[in-house]
Amino acid sequence: MTMTQDAKTNKDVYIIGVGMTPVGEHWEKSLRELALDAITALQADGVWARPQALYVANMLAPSLSGQTQLAALLADFAGLRGIEAITIEAAGASGGAAARQAYLAITSGVIDVALIVGVEKVTERTSAELEAALSTSSDADHEAVHGITPTAQAALLMRRYLHEYNVPEDAFAGFSLNAHANAVTNPQAIYRRSIRVENYLNAPMVSEPVNLFDAAPLADGAAAILMARSNALPEDLPYPPVRIAASSIVSNTVAIHDRSDPLLLDSVVDSSIQALQQAGLKPEDIDIFELHDRYSIYAALSLEAAGFATRGEGWKLAHDGVIAKDGEIPICTFGGSKARGDTGGATGVYQLAEITLQLQDRAGENQVQGARFGMAQCLAASGATAATHILSRKDGP
Repeated sequence: MTMTQDAKTNKDVYIIGVGMTPVGEHWEKSLRELALDAITALQADGVWARPQALYVANMLAPSLSGQTQLAALLADFAGLRGIEAITIEAAGASGGAAARQAYLAITSGVIDVALIVGVEKVTERTSAELEAALSTSSDADHEAVHGITPTAQAALLMRRYLHEYNVPEDAFAGFSLNAHANAVTNPQAIYRRSIRVENYLNAPMVSEPVNLFDAAPLADGAAAILMARSNALPEDLPYPPVRIAASSIVSNTVAIHDRSDPLLLDSVVDSSIQALQQAGLKPEDIDIFELHDRYSIYAALSLEAAGFATRGEGWKLAHDGVIAKDGEIPICTFGGSKARGDTGGATGVYQLAEITLQLQDRAGENQVQGARFGMAQCLAASGATAATHILSRKDGP
């Protein structure tokens, strides 16, 4: 592909291609093969320019696959020897963190084209091994040592929320209903079937009050996006590039007990404010919000902390049924982690790929009509890190 000759001083960054694998149990695929499938899918999307850097988002490879140096391994396996290759780990926010590093590298002027790959492989390990690996994202000295798992953390926060705001029994059901309804038409989703309120109310508990439909299934998956500076955009792009209007990452305490208010995700507050200010937007300008829904309590807390709902009322957006695909605040438009499937460190890359498809009008039956701005936000553990990106159509500000 030939390149345009825009001024070198132009620092606008675009996503020009995406690729995703179905989320599921890929017993026949190794970690590197799964990542290559996502890169191959990106190339099949009709866009490819050799990247100068590869940023790999992953959370669990050292614990579950015994593999460090993952980025170098993938660069070699994908035929990209000789480029910069770095692995980024920020637990569940790894995908957003990797995208952030690529964005900074491109805006600095050092790199023109970057490849971001998120990959996670979990199904070959037992539940106990997986829980132990996931618990490493909590405070090892004060939480994990006492057996506090991510599910237990979510249960503690959900119980406090139910008590603090006196919400009804089915308060969080709408998040699961919305996610599963949107996943029905997503070919990459692990659970392509809708559910009813009765299914939610009758679901078994996994860590009371978190039930089976409040928790997302962790599974194998890989997603890839190709970023480029405006002067490096191919002239014959098959789809309009999607501009990264804002990028922000903010950290907070890892341990929940160190927070003055456990129901306020300060990292989400700060990261959302920074991103919205960078983009020159307000929450009401956002047309799509791909949020962190590893557990439904985080969906409610994220809506509140990001400015879409007041404290204690995030659950009402789901309860009133306005977060479906054509609703006031469309979220998890391809099923989110709950029904597309949670892919750990790769989640943020899936989110960015999905919003890109939305803003390119390529979301098929999941299309949000008229969408101009999309926000992707992924969290580490219980909100120790929040990575937020705002994407805009090429005709956006």
